[in-house]
Amino acid sequence: MAKCIISEGKTTAEAIEKGLKEIGLPKELVEIKVLDENKKSFFDILAPKVVKVEIKEKEAKKPEEFEIETTEEELEQAKIRVDNFLKEFIKKLPIEAEYKIEIKEKCLYIYINGSDVGNLIGYRGEALYSLENILKSIANKESENKVILRLDVGNYKEKRVKTLEELAIKKAKIVEKTGKLITLEPMQAYERKIIHNVLQQNPIVETRSIGQEPKRRIVISKK
Repeated sequence: MAKCIISEGKTTAEAIEKGLKEIGLPKELVEIKVLDENKKSFFDILAPKVVKVEIKEKEAKKPEEFEIETTEEELEQAKIRVDNFLKEFIKKLPIEAEYKIEIKEKCLYIYINGSDVGNLIGYRGEALYSLENILKSIANKESENKVILRLDVGNYKEKRVKTLEELAIKKAKIVEKTGKLITLEPMQAYERKIIHNVLQQNPIVETRSIGQEPKRRIVISKK
């Protein structure tokens, strides 16, 4: 359920600022409505001005769910297309790198490793996810059903899992202690899933995702 609060201030800006701090969300993820803006008249000049605003969390649209029925033939054909692309792609890199493609659990897994693959990962995995999206497009180019593809470079995702697990535990402890909700930075869907999984058994806090891709993020709050 979307969170909604009423905030007050001497000015609209002050009321909004206070409300955003209370709800713990950035401005782009909420709807703001001015409810009451008492203007002073000559007869109540000594009365304090009060502005009330309603700040409501925007509800994300849920994507349509569908059953994935990718056939083995489609996976094999997708693997060939991705393999042909990666052969040329790796040749043009200014570094020594190698790749491996595996079909597991009706999914294409691609691993790229080398002595200096940092540029293929980028800041917070940005380059990695961009390359992953390109490979997804190639894999699905002639496939009737959706082909699921996962890319990892230099074991970045494996290391990222540990970082996110530690982050989830650390932030949960802060929420438990202060009672205030915490909004994490935008994350990829698989990263958000890690946070949810780590904290789903926590008896004190709960998690939910808010916002739209690619700025969708997790909120950790007390139950």
